[in-house]
Amino acid sequence: MFFLNMIFRSFSRQFKRRLLIAVTVCLSATVSVAMLGVVFDVGDKLNAELSTYGSNIIVQPKSDAVVSDLYGSGDSGTSSATSTASGSSSDPTSFLKESDAKKIKTIFWAFNITNFAPELNIHADAGCSGTSQGSCKAANVPIVGTWFAKTLHMDSGESTVVGVDGMRSWWKVSGTWPKDGGEQAMAGSAVAAKLGLKIGDSVTLDKTIAASDGNGTERNRVKVKIVGIFDSGDSDDNAIYMPSIMAQTLANLPDSVDKIEVKALTTPDNDLARKASKNPAALTQDEWETWYCTAYPSSIAYQIEEVLPGTVAKQVRQVAALQGDVLNKTQAVMVLMTVLSLVAAAIAVANLMAASIGERGSELALLKAIGATDGAVSRLMLAETAVVALAGAIVGALLGSGVAQIVGHVVFGSGITMRPMVFVLVFVLLAVTILVASLSSIRAILGLKPAEVLHGR
Repeated sequence: MFFLNMIFRSFSRQFKRRLLIAVTVCLSATVSVAMLGVVFDVGDKLNAELSTYGSNIIVQPKSDAVVSDLYGSGDSGTSSATSTASGSSSDPTSFLKESDAKKIKTIFWAFNITNFAPELNIHADAGCSGTSQGSCKAANVPIVGTWFAKTLHMDSGESTVVGVDGMRSWWKVSGTWPKDGGEQAMAGSAVAAKLGLKIGDSVTLDKTIAASDGNGTERNRVKVKIVGIFDSGDSDDNAIYMPSIMAQTLANLPDSVDKIEVKALTTPDNDLARKASKNPAALTQDEWETWYCTAYPSSIAYQIEEVLPGTVAKQVRQVAALQGDVLNKTQAVMVLMTVLSLVAAAIAVANLMAASIGERGSELALLKAIGATDGAVSRLMLAETAVVALAGAIVGALLGSGVAQIVGHVVFGSGITMRPMVFVLVFVLLAVTILVASLSSIRAILGLKPAEVLHGR
């Protein structure tokens, strides 16, 4: 009881200094909790943010992937539509079954697959439309047959809606998206200007295909209504997007697609993921289990290849690299701010405790003179500081949680999930900081000579 009375009496005698220590610890706890809270949640937030910019995994036939790797004719960092719109006018020769696409939602990380869209990329002759018929020429244009907002009914009884409608958030669309299965299409701004297309116009598409009897060729024709015009800001503006069934009919390629774009929530690559992406067989059993059961882009791609034999799933490396780079830099900045706040708190607490001991030199010397040991006096000072620091840390933790939510809403548009380990870690770090800051004060107490202090020397 005497010990507790000594602690609480010191607050009334040095209220301002105790308040300054509490405020210092409170500010440090606020910054630490806010920054570490964001650090532990920024991976998921960054994933969600980057996932709005299209696919991060491309699935294609194995033969196409081999040719792409050998001759550099493709790039795993570009979307399939973009590469078609900007690439050669040749059509694909290897295909996947469109009906197999839904198997992607059966992998181990199925719930991390947020969207996907199969694509058939071909070329066709498009006629002019409207008032531009007399002033423009028919052109061979890229055609992308895909899903827009297709409802899939899985064998498990669940339903999901997938398609490019949810994968092209940066497109500026005038009009509406085409309906899957309908004779509708949407045109890129560049091809619309070239052919004089406007919303509501119909465009006739012709394509030369192999004759049904195997001798020679014949012309196939479909007519679609333009229900939307989009501005993508890239080479997709040269393409016409239509339901996959219409593109397959035009090219006489039923149930055929040449690529599947997949958008998945992933964990940024680390050394293990990079090692696995080069050769999964080189992993040890423990490494394999860790890699396979973590949502790395490479492990999700591997699992897609498992359910779609004869395919190669490649991660869009620009997105993966950007995600990892931004995440690492963001975390480094926030950890640095946390460390600086703790260092500042240590310096401030050390100075305040030193000043407190200077003012209470006579009191402490008297305690030692009447029999108090150096350890007892040191524990008294540490206990006083600990009580004040604890109060500041609790208030700071609450304020830090609020600051973290503000940062989350301002930067990511959603709140930050505060994990209990953040508070535990911050309290441990603050305890170590206060202990380190108290070392100089404890040394001063140990060097205090009662006779000299009480005689004013």
